[in-house]
Amino acid sequence: MSRLRIYPDTDPNTVLLETRNPEFIARELHSIGVKFSRWHSAVPLSEFDPNAPGVDPSAVLQAFDGDIKALMASGGYQSVDVVSLFPNHPDRATLRQKFLNEHTHAEDEIRFFVAGGGLFTIHHSAKVFEVECVRNDLINLPAGTQHWFDMGEQPFFVAIRIFTNPAGWVANFTGSEIAQQFPRYVA
Repeated sequence: MSRLRIYPDTDPNTVLLETRNPEFIARELHSIGVKFSRWHSAVPLSEFDPNAPGVDPSAVLQAFDGDIKALMASGGYQSVDVVSLFPNHPDRATLRQKFLNEHTHAEDEIRFFVAGGGLFTIHHSAKVFEVECVRNDLINLPAGTQHWFDMGEQPFFVAIRIFTNPAGWVANFTGSEIAQQFPRYVA
């Protein structure tokens, strides 16, 4: 189940707010310019096996085709792909490390979780917004949003990524150590 926790950016031990209500999560994130919603596929998707070698990206994209097209048209996005990571991936530790430091992007970062989950943590206005995203969650961080992402030590997720830049994910690291002070993702 989706979860939002808000902390002061100076104290990872003080939770100012915690909720699992998707509507409340969406309202709180909207107040800082982040979009959060839930999608449901018209095509039933079987649960993904965490020991499977991969996922058929075309089947995933087909299942959410209408939602993807509408989102891409509304935001002028140019490319879409599917990323999946499972606990048996040999490079999981290296891939996890890539996202753990605070960074921004020159474009929106959009992720839709088809299966599994991960933790987006946003640093905004002296607060830290920790968003656990799970199956059916769509999160859209506007360009310039300071954040980091943790998939956990045993990652399990399948996500649709939507980009303006066809080159895909390009990070601008802030150099801040704040991400090391806050909790990591435990699925």
